[in-house]
Amino acid sequence: MTLIRRVNSNLPNLMESFLSRDLSDVLSNHFHGTLPAVNVVESEDELRVEVAAPGLKKENFKLNVNHNQLTISAVTETNQENTNGKHTRREFNYGSFQRSFTLPLSVDTEKIGASYVDGVLRISLPKREEAKVKPARAIEVA
Repeated sequence: MTLIRRVNSNLPNLMESFLSRDLSDVLSNHFHGTLPAVNVVESEDELRVEVAAPGLKKENFKLNVNHNQLTISAVTETNQENTNGKHTRREFNYGSFQRSFTLPLSVDTEKIGASYVDGVLRISLPKREEAKVKPARAIEVA
């Protein structure tokens, strides 16, 4: 009787992982990077979307609202050229992302505002007056 030793590893085989992915997934992850982290905070008066996107400039962002659909996108392009004697090295880096959110009908899309400070894009989505929570009031019986 021959004993066969089997090593059961929880680590996936790197080659199988690479080959099992679709080529478009590999290329899109390589060229577009990862999606930035997003926080959504609700208060009585507004919804606030915070996008962590350090290293970008406010000119890189594009915000659109179409039929209660908020789309946040950014494109970056950097070109570096190093000349050292007879050798020249050029590097081109491109990055982009796009995130879309369906806005509730309570958001006043005409008053949306945005700012980019310290690597965080903050988008203010004010609520319509009729959607804000009203304080409790007493009703007199006539």
